Amino acid sequence: MKNTKIAVGLLTAAAMTAGMASTAMAAGTLNFGCQNYAGGSVNPLFQESSAWNAMRYGVTEGLFKFTDSMEIEPWIAESYEVSEDHKTWTIKIKDGLKFSDGCDLTASKVAESLQWDMTEGPNGQSRPNKYLEYSAQISADDETNTVTIVTETAYVNLMKNLAHPTMAIVDVADSTEPEHAIIGSGPYKIDNYTEEVGYDLSANENFREPVPYDNVKLLYMGDATAKAMALRNGQVDLVENITNVGDIQSLMDDPDYTVDIATGVRTGFSWVNFEGALGNDAVRQAVMMAIDDETICTSPLIGGLYNAGCSVLPSNLEYGYDTLVDPYAFDLEGANKILDDAGIVDTDGDGIRELDGQNIVLKYSFYDNRLLKEFSQAHHLYLDMIGIGIDENESDSETCWSELENHDYDLSNNNWTTVGTGDPTAFLSNWYSKDANYSSYSNEEYDALYEELQVEMDHEKRVEIITRMQQILIDDAAVLVDGYYKSSMIYSKNVAEAHIHTADYYWLSTEIKPAE
Repeated sequence: MKNTKIAVGLLTAAAMTAGMASTAMAAGTLNFGCQNYAGGSVNPLFQESSAWNAMRYGVTEGLFKFTDSMEIEPWIAESYEVSEDHKTWTIKIKDGLKFSDGCDLTASKVAESLQWDMTEGPNGQSRPNKYLEYSAQISADDETNTVTIVTETAYVNLMKNLAHPTMAIVDVADSTEPEHAIIGSGPYKIDNYTEEVGYDLSANENFREPVPYDNVKLLYMGDATAKAMALRNGQVDLVENITNVGDIQSLMDDPDYTVDIATGVRTGFSWVNFEGALGNDAVRQAVMMAIDDETICTSPLIGGLYNAGCSVLPSNLEYGYDTLVDPYAFDLEGANKILDDAGIVDTDGDGIRELDGQNIVLKYSFYDNRLLKEFSQAHHLYLDMIGIGIDENESDSETCWSELENHDYDLSNNNWTTVGTGDPTAFLSNWYSKDANYSSYSNEEYDALYEELQVEMDHEKRVEIITRMQQILIDDAAVLVDGYYKSSMIYSKNVAEAHIHTADYYWLSTEIKPAE
């Protein structure tokens, strides 16, 4: 069945790209193969993945953007000033900018966009209040081309939050079909959307600098092997994140292709639902102890595209990883002992332990991207060894997101950016019991530290708080961590250069140019 699925994926990709073959060599056209997130939506209000789509496709821009060292630099904004109490932020907008529809990108338009997001956001899934509180007062002065944001909460650096794709600036008045036709100020604009196929984009003639390609054919390819095949066949020029180890290694060894890899700030991890069997401490601790992430990450299955680790924040960040202690490091014998000592045993000899008279069979949800499927299947094998049953539930990212929100899972394997604002506060809010907590996790000390983190301005103290919060999650066996992902862009000789950024919000940028 697995081989059949792969074959179907290859045939689907071939059918999609066959129609594009005649344009692959057209002057000024870039053919780009990528994963389909959020059903292809580019509406920042729909969900966070939609906002990422719009920015990744080169359609929207933020007031600020991140460098590869995760520092902010101006984008739509020119500069900013902040009051002593860190509650009043005045942002100067660059003069002369336009949206792709030709409308002037004024301070009033920026304020309107932010207000639209903050007004409509609660009705969607984007949770913009992670980045800017709903009570913020936003005003504009077109004479000075400045926007002023006044908040009730003091922010360490609100500009980093405003750099997140959810806060991208759009022309609200002219975004008439907001799910698939957002108007932004980026180098490319949307011409057409075909469901399950992709987007036709063209150069934004109102962009402030020359746009490298006249047209971009963005094709959805969920199967990594399909991406590699389409690249080798010349049907696409550029793809993101081929995660089949054999394919990416082959392309790395081939002088006709370039593979740009970044050790970024993404963590592969499984959410743990405390409402089911994993609410039992012994079951949860045994699950953590039963899985050998170091062996998985270095195996041919993963091929070194992840670095193993025990914390939700990557080890290459400054948040005290080397001081953390993992009480549930890999130990199969220890995992079995935890369950035996708790009286969680297999009474009927079917190979699966029981809890409260019921077989422990965990619903494990995942989607096939960034090797999440491979991790989930490896976890299944390890958990079999301690008598924990797994019901593998493969779907798409949108379905996984819905299950996560509805708590319809036991384990849900995902891959998330951890410092999406150059800081992990928003990411760590996912385990704050008073927020939209997807796992029903609750720890009073963690909550108190999170609230302290929100108002602490001293950098060293923030590092101490974040380090302690990581240790609490480890001690509570609250998150099953796979490791830390390395993102990639792969391109043919038709492309002069392409780069995968640490914050992988930026795919179709003016950095990507055709080969001469």
